[in-house]
Amino acid sequence: MKVPFLDLKQQHQAIREEVLAALAATYDATRFCLGKDVEDFERNFSTTYGYARTLGMNSGTSPLHIGSICGGFGLGDEIITTPFTFASSCWGISYVGAKPVFVDVEPDTWCIAPEAIRAAITPRTKGIVVVHIFGQPARMDEIMAIAQEHKLFVVEDCAQAVGASYKGTPVGAMGDCGTFSFYPTKNLGACGEGGAFVSKHAAVMDKAQLLRVHGSPKRYLHTEVGFNFRMDGFQGAALNIKLRHIAHWTARRREIAARYRAEIKHPEIQLPVVPSHGESVWHQFTMLHPRRDALRAHLEQCGVGTEIIYPGPMHLQPCYAELGYAKGSLPIAEHASACCVSLPIFPELTDEQVAHVIASVNAFTG
Repeated sequence: MKVPFLDLKQQHQAIREEVLAALAATYDATRFCLGKDVEDFERNFSTTYGYARTLGMNSGTSPLHIGSICGGFGLGDEIITTPFTFASSCWGISYVGAKPVFVDVEPDTWCIAPEAIRAAITPRTKGIVVVHIFGQPARMDEIMAIAQEHKLFVVEDCAQAVGASYKGTPVGAMGDCGTFSFYPTKNLGACGEGGAFVSKHAAVMDKAQLLRVHGSPKRYLHTEVGFNFRMDGFQGAALNIKLRHIAHWTARRREIAARYRAEIKHPEIQLPVVPSHGESVWHQFTMLHPRRDALRAHLEQCGVGTEIIYPGPMHLQPCYAELGYAKGSLPIAEHASACCVSLPIFPELTDEQVAHVIASVNAFTG
């Protein structure tokens, strides 16, 4: 039996007629940049997840950039973040000339560790970028308490966590702003690039809205140096359709994760946890094994696709070599990167495919 790591064709084929009809309406109305389709998506996203306001953007990286600007980050500032993440989580910090300060992660959720944040604070610390990795909510109570104590601006990177919650509160609503990615492989994926920005602060939302479109409150008036971070109409239209389906897609991800956690029985595998403080949306089902490459080779022979997310922690990437982090400086993140392997968990997996993945993992003896 073949079980691909991800098969987007199945999802898109199931909603093909809905999406094509929406795209045709956008095309016929020539609503290509922002416009009604994006506005509808912004309103529906806010309503679905409980945000006061949402701004659609052109990628998941752009709202992270905007978040750094809204936080007042700049040259000489230190921004604490996690090394176990995709590079975009760090780009917003670097784009404004600030310095990312990488700290270690928790050994079970692989989210940033609050105690590591506290230990890294200096007089130059200006903010924190929290990543809800793999759809797993970070410990926001402790993080926000630290932030309030030291007057730090908190950006929540929710790129992998659409619909996740912490003690009943949606991710993105606890920090000073929240950012989302709608890259096609995400739980809520666009038909291209897309992202969103939310904040509980009206002034932050107003500034983000201004910066999104060339720093322009009205045509040909530019009160700040801004950007072209607009979401296009086709993405708004497609995301509006997908938003109708995300609840049952998420429920299916949770069913698959529950089976994996209950039925994978292997003494050397560290399975992901279900923290008591929140509800994951299982963007990835990532586990650790000390002979990860051998396990992957075995699963490939069984017809099971896997991925390594992420094989190299950010503090050891060449682009940040000047920061001076040595190998071994953040051991938990480095261990996770060296041992992690992600299993298929897309909603269209059949029960038979899930059973095959489980049996294949359990059969590994290498």
